[in-house]
Amino acid sequence: MKISIVLPAKNESAAIGATVKNIRTQYPQAEILVVNDGSTDDTAVVAEQAGAIVVHHPYSKGNGAAIKTGARAAQGDVIVFMDADGQHDPSDISRLLEAVSQGHDMVVGARQKGSQASLGRGFANGLYNRLASWMTGHKVEDLTSGFRAVHAEKFAEFLYLLPNGFSYPTTSTMAFFRAGYSVAYVPIHAAKRIGKSHIRIFRDGTRFLLIIFKVGTLFSPLKIFAPVAFLMFLLGSAWYAWTFASMHKFTNMSALLYTGSVITFMMGLISEQITALMYKNSV
Repeated sequence: MKISIVLPAKNESAAIGATVKNIRTQYPQAEILVVNDGSTDDTAVVAEQAGAIVVHHPYSKGNGAAIKTGARAAQGDVIVFMDADGQHDPSDISRLLEAVSQGHDMVVGARQKGSQASLGRGFANGLYNRLASWMTGHKVEDLTSGFRAVHAEKFAEFLYLLPNGFSYPTTSTMAFFRAGYSVAYVPIHAAKRIGKSHIRIFRDGTRFLLIIFKVGTLFSPLKIFAPVAFLMFLLGSAWYAWTFASMHKFTNMSALLYTGSVITFMMGLISEQITALMYKNSV
C-alpha cells in the first residue's frame, strides 16, 4: 500500500519539526503532507525543513478544512490522519495500518485511560461514545479521536459531509458506519500536547453539544426524533388525564403536545429518508 500521512497544523512550530522527523525516520517512503492552516508562526518552514510536503491555506479555515485539503492532495491508497502537536506517537501508525491490511476500512486510535485530557473533555468524550454506540449498535471506543487510518477512496466519498471545524472525526466515523463500512479501534496513549491548545471550553461548548445531534442525524435521525415524539405523546396523555379528572375537559395544552408529537415523528421520518439519500452511492 502507498501511504500518505496528513497533519493539519496551525501555529505548531514548536512540535511539527520533531513530529515530521519521527515519522520520516519510521516511514521513509511515505508521503508526509502538512496542511498549514493559515499559521502566523514558522510552522510551514519548520515542516519543510523536516522533510514534509506543505500545502498552504492563505488564512485559517479550520481543522476539518485542513483535513479535506490534505485528503484531496494525498496520493496514497491509505491516508493516516494525526495531530501535529505531539500527542500522537508515530510508532502507533504501524498498528493502525496492520488493522487496515486485515480488511477494515477505517481504523481509529482509541485513547485509553491515562491519556492527557481535561476532566470536562473526558466526560464529554465518554458521553459521545455511549451515544454513538447506541445509535450504531456497535461499540464506539473513541468517537472524537483525530488519529485514524482510512482507505483514501472510501474517505473521499464523504468529504462533502465533513465540517470545516473540529468535528470531522465524529462525522467521518458515523458516515462510515452508516455506509456499512468496517470501523475498528486500536488502543493508543495520547501524550500531552506541545504548545497551546486551540480548543476553548466556553467558545466551543455549543459546538460540542451540537455534535450529539450531528451523531444522530448522520446515522439514524428517527432514533432521536421518535423518543422525543413518544415523550410528548405521554406528556399530552398525562395532562389530558389530569384535566379530564379534575375539570372534565380537553385542554389546548394536550392538543399542542399531541400535535407536536405527530409533527416531530414526521420530521424524523423525513430526516431518515434524506439521510438515506445521502448514502445512496455507498456500498
